[in-house]
Amino acid sequence: MRSFRRLFDEGFTAGNTSVVDELVSPDLKEHMALDPPSMEGVKELIRSLHATFPDFRCELADVAADGDKVWGRVRGGGTDRGGFAGHPPTGRTVATDSFDLCRFERGKIVEHWGVVDRLGMMGQLGLIPPLGLGEGRTETKVISES
Repeated sequence: MRSFRRLFDEGFTAGNTSVVDELVSPDLKEHMALDPPSMEGVKELIRSLHATFPDFRCELADVAADGDKVWGRVRGGGTDRGGFAGHPPTGRTVATDSFDLCRFERGKIVEHWGVVDRLGMMGQLGLIPPLGLGEGRTETKVISES
């Protein structure tokens, strides 16, 4: 679990892509849409997040381990200063959840599955109309606008 936390704390939150070399196998099997779907794709994702959201931070809300797998619910976000999905910057601060599952071998991530609430993030950024909410669901809110 320590390596999983380090990737999010040092890599995704601090923007340190060199930690990826320590924690991710060069033979990573990626099941999420990364370009490229590899260790380099993880680095590019970190760079892209920090280019779009310079104050990007994430927090591990829940973490569990079972054998060689670590699962986490991650809350991440920041202020859109670089533009998202080809749109100009909105100046809005957003927060969204992702669910990540990593399989480890010899202390390195060798396989990753991830699901990010991109639709919710696009709604918070004002890039799509507000979504209808079902019974028992809470409204998606913009944290702040600059």
